[in-house]
Amino acid sequence: MVDLKAAVESAAPEPETSRQVRGSLWHDAWLELRGRVLFWISVAILLVACAMAAFPSLFARFGPNEQCNLRMSKKGPGAGALFGYDLQGCDYWSQIVHGTRASVLIGVAVTVFALLIAIVLGLLGGYYGGTLDAIIARVTDVFFGIPFVLGATVVLVAFPGHGIWAMTSVLVLLGWTTMTRLMRGQVIAVRDADYVQAARALGAGDLRIMVRHILPNSLAPVFVVAMLNVGNVISGEATLDYLGVGLQYPQVSWGLQLNVAQSFFAAYPHLLVFPAMFLTATVLSFLLLGDVVRDALDPKLR
Repeated sequence: MVDLKAAVESAAPEPETSRQVRGSLWHDAWLELRGRVLFWISVAILLVACAMAAFPSLFARFGPNEQCNLRMSKKGPGAGALFGYDLQGCDYWSQIVHGTRASVLIGVAVTVFALLIAIVLGLLGGYYGGTLDAIIARVTDVFFGIPFVLGATVVLVAFPGHGIWAMTSVLVLLGWTTMTRLMRGQVIAVRDADYVQAARALGAGDLRIMVRHILPNSLAPVFVVAMLNVGNVISGEATLDYLGVGLQYPQVSWGLQLNVAQSFFAAYPHLLVFPAMFLTATVLSFLLLGDVVRDALDPKLR
């Protein structure tokens, strides 16, 4: 009995040590990130994109589909309109600014909801194992085997009249699998660690162990994938809009603008070039930010 008590007492400081290591990891990552020029460039571009999505009136002269004049249809950039006019004769700069909201909102919302699903399922499956883990793994395999664009196209065509939240729901349905697999693997890797065993020996319940000890030590790689996923979702949403199965007029998005521009690119290249530039810059910034954060969190990659 004395030996058991001594063993438990010696194991008790482990959770505190774990917290110190976790704090040191994120602190060291921040010290690494703030010296990276690429990090600040990506953050600056994303801050502008988020500001345009949240407060478009600060950047655009007109609202979406406002002050349109068909006589100015497809006219190129000029003194009165820096980005020219779209097919309906609307100021193209204003349209692109308002198109930011749909793309960024869907990208962030899909990633947040998919991350929550991944955390819950990954924790439960990885921690408990057995039948529950097998069920979660098989369901994940089923959804993982569905081609992203094809699956989204089938669902969206079957339910016409979809808006932003319908698009978000479809993309979440098809986009949670990768993060769930990664989360499950991370949980399995740390569930038998010394600090987890110490917490269990001290009487901590399963929920406390998962939330206080396993989750913080498993989240970093999943967080990096989530950041990369935002750019992928924005690209996927634009692809579906471009194919004509995503958002529909009178909604405004970069993908819809590319869809309209494909028929007029040879004669009016500004219709495709400008939304493509904004889409590329935003997606690339999310991907680059995810890369630099991954390098900062993994000392072996520095």
